[in-house]
Amino acid sequence: MTDDRAARQGDRTAPRYVPGHGLLAGRTAVITAAAGAGIGGATARRFLEEGARVVIGDAHTRRLRQAEAALAGEFGDRAVAAAPCDVTDETQVRALFDKAAEEHGGLDIVVNNAGLGGTAPLTEMTDDQWSGVLDTTLTGTFRCTRAALRSFAATGRGGVIVNNSSVLGWRAQAGQAHYAAAKAGVMALTRCAAVEAAEYGVRVNAVAPSLAMHPHLARVTTPELLAELTAGEAYGRCAEPWEVANAIVFLASDYSSYLTGEVVSVSSRHP
Repeated sequence: MTDDRAARQGDRTAPRYVPGHGLLAGRTAVITAAAGAGIGGATARRFLEEGARVVIGDAHTRRLRQAEAALAGEFGDRAVAAAPCDVTDETQVRALFDKAAEEHGGLDIVVNNAGLGGTAPLTEMTDDQWSGVLDTTLTGTFRCTRAALRSFAATGRGGVIVNNSSVLGWRAQAGQAHYAAAKAGVMALTRCAAVEAAEYGVRVNAVAPSLAMHPHLARVTTPELLAELTAGEAYGRCAEPWEVANAIVFLASDYSSYLTGEVVSVSSRHP
């Protein structure tokens, strides 16, 4: 995109924050990796704005407590609870879901947002790098999906699972073999889980963001690569994390009551 075109489109593509409409009123949601300024944190806020109660988990305990305090101060103590959760640890996953049962008697929505990235050429990638990304991003999503389905089956009141995948599950990018493989696995897991979950009245879908800007991404990505990726987007800009969260709200709400096993692209880039 040329500078002139970007300037002409600037006002038209600038995102407008949508106020809450009570789409998730009275529901309880578990959201992993929800501390900080990324998609998980934005999703927690959007869910609260839509009337949900949230139980947030994150492997970074200090950051998690800060997020809990900030959200509780804005939305009320009864709306927010937190439990440290490293999704590679089954005990911590169970504790997160137990927290939802303890605080609210169960849950209605699960957002599997936890993931681990990194960049390494295949010829230099170590087994530990490969395994670390797969264990957090794919197997962690499996652990939480399993816990969610067990909870939904026990209560018999249905539910929703939304997984955070990535357009790299479809596209190739150098240095991202482990991350792309994990996110493609999340897509396949979403489809298979949806088939099995249907008998419980549970919907399972995923979002696949392309480029959502947040501080962590800025720290682990070079300015040159960010500029290159941004230039490939039709709008000439990154998504805001809350724009991805809006798509997650849609999939969690009754507006998507007949969608299951779907992966929704949240991207303005179409090769």
